[in-house]
Amino acid sequence: MSETPVRLSIQQFAARTGLSADTLRYYEKISLLRHVARDASGFRVYGPRDLEWVGFILRLKDTGMALEDITRYADLREQGDATLAQRQALLEAHAAKLQARLERDREHLDALQAKIELYRQQTTA
Repeated sequence: MSETPVRLSIQQFAARTGLSADTLRYYEKISLLRHVARDASGFRVYGPRDLEWVGFILRLKDTGMALEDITRYADLREQGDATLAQRQALLEAHAAKLQARLERDREHLDALQAKIELYRQQTTA
């Protein structure tokens, strides 16, 4: 298992995260990525904490959280431990939406599988 280098260029970071450099710059612009370090030449450099944070952002996006809500979470995170309860509430609300979506998707899958089984029975008869 390879360790994450202490400092990654934007190209290396983009390759690690699967995001484009443009997306990373956009995330910085909308304050999803904050306090991005710069090297002596002014180029962005990213570290393990940035990689972990972007991984969490991507998980939230993959589970359907709106970018506006992710930005809200980032704002709360930036304010420190005083916002732990608010962050928890935001994640709990998202988890409840995700659970409802999973249940709805399970119902849809069950209905599709029932229809497929009906077709199997009709085509093998």
